Formats: sequence, structure tokens, C-alpha cells
Amino acid sequence: MAVAWEPIRMIEALRRVRREAATYRGLWSWIATVDHKRIGIMYGVAAFAFFLAGGIEALLIRLQLARPGGDVVSPEVYNQLFTMHGTTMIFLVVMPLASAFFNLVVPLQIGARDVAFPRLNAFSFWVFLVGALFLHSSILAGGAPNAGWFGYAPLTELPYNPGHGIDFWALGLQIVGISSMASAFNFIVTILNLRAPGMTLFRMPVFTWMTLVTSFLIILAMPVIAVALFQLEFDRLFGANFFNPTKGGTPLLWQHLFWIFGHPEVYILILPAMGIVSEVLPTFSQKPLFGYPFVIFSGIAIAFMSFGVWAHHMYTTGLGPVANSAFGVGTILIAVPTGVKIFNWLATLWGGNVSLRTPLLFAVGFVAMFVIGGLTGVTHSMVPSDYQQQDTYYVVAHFHQVLFGGALFALFAGVYYWFPKFSGRLLDEKLGQLHFWLMLIGFNLTFQPMMILGMLGMPRRIYTYPEGMGWDQWNLLATSGAFVIALSVLVFMVNVVRSLRRAERAGADPWDGRTLEWSIPSPPPPYNFARIPVVRARDDFWHRKYMEDAQGRPVPVVAGGSGEVESGAPEEEIHMPSPSFFPLITAIGFPIIATGFVFAEYAVVAAGAVVLLYGLYGWALEPATE
Repeated sequence: MAVAWEPIRMIEALRRVRREAATYRGLWSWIATVDHKRIGIMYGVAAFAFFLAGGIEALLIRLQLARPGGDVVSPEVYNQLFTMHGTTMIFLVVMPLASAFFNLVVPLQIGARDVAFPRLNAFSFWVFLVGALFLHSSILAGGAPNAGWFGYAPLTELPYNPGHGIDFWALGLQIVGISSMASAFNFIVTILNLRAPGMTLFRMPVFTWMTLVTSFLIILAMPVIAVALFQLEFDRLFGANFFNPTKGGTPLLWQHLFWIFGHPEVYILILPAMGIVSEVLPTFSQKPLFGYPFVIFSGIAIAFMSFGVWAHHMYTTGLGPVANSAFGVGTILIAVPTGVKIFNWLATLWGGNVSLRTPLLFAVGFVAMFVIGGLTGVTHSMVPSDYQQQDTYYVVAHFHQVLFGGALFALFAGVYYWFPKFSGRLLDEKLGQLHFWLMLIGFNLTFQPMMILGMLGMPRRIYTYPEGMGWDQWNLLATSGAFVIALSVLVFMVNVVRSLRRAERAGADPWDGRTLEWSIPSPPPPYNFARIPVVRARDDFWHRKYMEDAQGRPVPVVAGGSGEVESGAPEEEIHMPSPSFFPLITAIGFPIIATGFVFAEYAVVAAGAVVLLYGLYGWALEPATE
């Protein structure tokens, strides 16, 4: 009788979870959701929308520079375009896309039912969204920010930039930073506290490890830029003099603070991409990741060393030969753990049963493009060389080679890899491969000519140039490449729409995966795991399916190669957090407060504070579970 009774209680518990999850329907269910999977999807959709916006800005920039004497946009609009393009791509595209994968994948990889703080998770998304919309609303209030995504003083000081664009930029980034901090603390606690029984730190998937390392980077780096932005706004709104040299301040203070944040920020963008690649390569080579502990410690070393190289952005500011030499050596040394990762990835592919599916193509594309970007970055460690490259298109080509060729290629690998898990549908393979080759060709056609332009002396941030400089054909090539990239993104969008409508259904394990997320249905149920798994080894799901023969080749444990993850004790109740509107209400308070400060309407500031406090008060009193 007991044997029959146990499954009945489990079924009733799961039905209760479904009833609770269906309290709100349609759009309201998404607005009130605290389900980490839905929040991850919303992060991804919002970030992709901003990716399209940033891409349109980039196309306008390239159209302006396609020919000498371009007049597509005015100088002021051009300044606004390249400022918003850089800000959007870094803060509103790559970072939230990484957060989308954190939300979608990490709880499943560690065998958890949710993140540690589900409502804080929803709050972090809504704060990101309202902050991003607030930043873009500057276009409606007299003009977008126009001083570059790096916001160097004195270009951002009130006497030289009297409009409201910089205020929207500074306060918008503060709001987005709150989102990043909330998310980082949430995932640190989730990973350290909610791992399945038996999942030690060195049984965790590499992507989960890189999420943990990135989260620590965020909570250490974001407060630095927050301080700089507060100082900037105090200068602009209240007449402080942090960056005013005539009153004892210094513009170099901004550069130090910005790049102390800015160089770790590069690895906040890259480490999640490295984690994705470390999941894709073993799956499609049917081998365990080569040198797993070395890949982990290399990621930790990169994060630690990233705080010691910021001044290589400032060689030409007069720091002196000792400081320049020290930061040059640091820049060379940080290439070592990066090289360790690259050789481990290559060794993972070597000798494997490689399947050239779209996720693997994007992952290999990441490795190839990131190597080129890394090598061009090492040239910046040499101070005399950097003096020549400073403020030229060589620098523009370098950081696009790293952040587009690196981060975005890997993020697309992650989309193709995990799309069937969360949609239940496989993306079309032919369209996926067309997307990859168009993007690879377009990427190189865009940014390799920029390296040559930099060597030919073309300065960055100029909106036009005369004939006879030797730049004409290279700029035309770069513009052509940008439109090839746009075509590749269009192919991706067609692929997603077609696949969601009529693609073949994906099973629980379409790629023959290695980690726990492939052990549950696609898409996952609200509770993720009916029973929390017990982990016995690294790549535990793989070892449940396969054993090795005498030659080290995988042999299915059961027919068809399917296995089951060992489960813990039966559970009578599955308590999932209830939906809530209070995270959104709390988040809405921030842009209202910021708007009041921008226009010096302190009644609006007070109204925003009331909304914020109301949201927090309701959040605190509302039951976590019904």
C-alpha cells in the first residue's frame, strides 16, 4: 500500500504547483512571474530588442563613414549615435544576455528548483528594463547623451554639455547597476547554497562556475562606477568640483574610476561566454572538457588580474614610465590564463567525435575570433606601440574583435544550444549554419578593415573625413560588412519565428548532453525537478547514460543511451514562490526619482520615493508562498 501511496502524493503535489503557477494568465502571468525561467526569457527578449536598436545605430554610423564627406547625419547626431551604440551594446545587450543564461541555465545545472531569492530576481529584471527605457527616453527630452560611452570629463561637465542627455545617461546607468548588483548577489547565494546533494564545487559545470566568478566581479566592480557616476551628477546638479581642475578637481579622476570598473567589465562580458563555450565543446565532441580544473582556475585568475590592468587605457595621460611599465607587464600576464583556456578548448576538440552542428560552429567561431582579439590586445601592452594606436580605429577594431567576435558569437552558440530546452523546439539547422557563415564573413569584413584604418592613422570618433587619406575603400568595405551582419541577424530572426511555429519537437536530451538540465523535460516544468537529484560525479547525467569501454569510448548503459539521474527521497510537498507585482512596483520608483533629479523637480523625487517605499513595504508583508 505504501508503494502505491507515494506516487499519488507526488502527483497531487505537482498538480498543486501547477494550480498555483496558473493564478495569473496571459500577460499578467509574465508581469507577476518570479519563475527564473520566465525571467530569463524576458531578459533575453529585452536584450535582443536593444541589440536591434544598437545595431541600427551602428548601421547609421557606418553609412555616415562609408564615403568621404558623408552627410547622412549631423555631427551632433553622430556623437549621440556612437554614445548610445556603445552604451547599449555593453550595458543593455551583452550583460543582460548573460543574465538571461544565468537565469535559464544555472538553477537547472545545479539541480535546484529556483534561485535563492525569486522576487529579488524579478526585481533585478524590472530594474534593468526601467533603467534601460529611462536611458533611451533622453531622446525625447532634448537629445541623447553625446560624450561617448566612456563619458570622459570634462566633456560631460555642465559648462561643456548643458543638455539633459548626460544626466539621463549617468542616472540610467546607476539604475541598471542596481539590477546587476541584485542579480549578482542572488546567484552567488543560489550557487553556494542550493546545489543538489553530492554536487561539490568541483562537480559544478563550467558555466555555473563562470557565473559565480562573474557575479563576484560585478559586486566588486559596479560600486566603482557608481561612485564615479555619483560624483559626475553632483558636479552637474549641485555644483561640486570633483572633475573641475580650476577648483582642485581633476578629469583624470574620472578616467581612473571608470577604467578600474571598465577593465573588469570586459571580463564580466567575456567570462559567461567562456562558460558557454566550455559547455558546448564537450557536448559536440563527445568528450569531457580537457583540463577542467585548469579552466576553472584560469577563470578565477582572469577575474583577479582584471583589477590590475586598468591603466593600460591611460598610457598617454602622463602617468610616467614606472606606472606604464607595471601595467604593461600586467596586461601581458593576463593573457596567460586566457591562453590556458584556449589550449584546453582545442584539446577538448582534438580526437573527439566532432559533430559540426550550429552551436559548435558558433563556439569555434568564438575561439578563433577571440584569439585574434586577444593578440591585438596584447599589442596594447607595449607602451610605445600603444602610443601610436591610441584613439585610432585599431582600438575600435580590437574591442569589437573581443566583444562581438568573442561575447556575441558565444552567446549565439548558447542560444542554439539551449533553445530546445526552453522552447521545446529545435532551431532549423540549415538556417542556423547560414546565420553563422553570414555573421562570420560580415564580422571580418567589418572589423579587419578597421585594423588597417587604425594603422593608416584614422582617428576614432570623427564623423567625416576628406578624400585622399587612403581610407575610402576600407571604410566602404567595413560598411558593407556591417550590412552582411544585419542580414545574418535577420536570418536568425526568421529561424526563431519559423521554429516556434512549426519546428520539430525537441526531446529532453536532443544533443546527448552531459549536465543535469538535459535530464528533465523540454520545456522544464515550473518546479524543474520533481525530486532533487543526487549527484555522484562531474558530468553526472552523462555517466548515468554511458560507461567507457577498454578504448575509452562511451558505451550506452541502457539501450538508446538514455539514463536517469538518481533521485533523493520522495517529497510530499513542492512549495514554489507565489507571483508578485511588488518587484515591478518597487522598480518603477527608480526612474521617477531620477526624472525628478534631472529636471530639479523635487516633488517628483518625493513621489518616486513613495512608490519605491510602497513597493518595498508590500513586498515585505506579502507571503512568499500561498
